[in-house]
Amino acid sequence: MIKKILDKPLIQQILKFGVVGFLCFFIEYGLLILLRELLGMPVLVANCIAFIVSMIVNYILSIIFVFETDKNKNKIKEFIVFTVFSVGGLLINQFVMWAGTAVLDPFWSRSYILVKPFATGVVMVYNFITRKLFIEKKA
Repeated sequence: MIKKILDKPLIQQILKFGVVGFLCFFIEYGLLILLRELLGMPVLVANCIAFIVSMIVNYILSIIFVFETDKNKNKIKEFIVFTVFSVGGLLINQFVMWAGTAVLDPFWSRSYILVKPFATGVVMVYNFITRKLFIEKKA
């Protein structure tokens, strides 16, 4: 029964999306901590930079491994659409980071370390839905 479920194209796509997402999360999370702890950047600035770097890596890996895209489609236009939706993800991410750290910073000044995985999870759901609807090749 599990094999039958895992053989479904949507399930396989979600699993690939998850692998790409985890890799990009570790890039983003590591870069956030590096920018904050070593360079002393404010959390939201470091988060924004880390998110953008991760977004570019995510786009490349998503196009190669996750979503079947139209080969005849204008790649610049496709990247612009991807970027527009990613800006939505960035806004969601920044809001969750801002709200989470505002609540938790009085208890621990490095609360962003705890808030970031939650913010990423929220954005991951948003990203899959928007990319599935607007970037993937229509049958």
